[in-house]
Amino acid sequence: STQSTWGIRAQIVVMNLPERFELFVLPEGVKKVSFAQDNRIADAGSFTIEKEDHTVGNLLRMQLLEDQNVLFGGYRMPHPLQHSIVVKVQTRGEKTTPMKAMLGAIGDLTSEFTLLEERFKTEVARWNSHHPTGQELY
Repeated sequence: STQSTWGIRAQIVVMNLPERFELFVLPEGVKKVSFAQDNRIADAGSFTIEKEDHTVGNLLRMQLLEDQNVLFGGYRMPHPLQHSIVVKVQTRGEKTTPMKAMLGAIGDLTSEFTLLEERFKTEVARWNSHHPTGQELY
């Protein structure tokens, strides 16, 4: 019957669905980030970042491409059910390395997020000061 078929299909989907904690909890003994030098392309390497997705991958890619010494910056997710990304970086070897470029991109993103947080808190305080008690935002 159609009803039992739908019940079986729904059960299969639930069975394949990973537990929510698996999306962000790093298993014991697993490194958050690993680096592998590319043996085929000069001044290139890949960073595997565990328990991250397109959000972090795209942020890193965009920030890496802001660096004039980065020739290529891209990422991929090996599989939709594997919660990791692989970020590939190729640099102009005379001025920087993939590791230095990645550390620079992370530092720049940290600064941008710090500034965003400060501006957000300033605006929330300004909004709260102009509105009666009970209508606070944050």
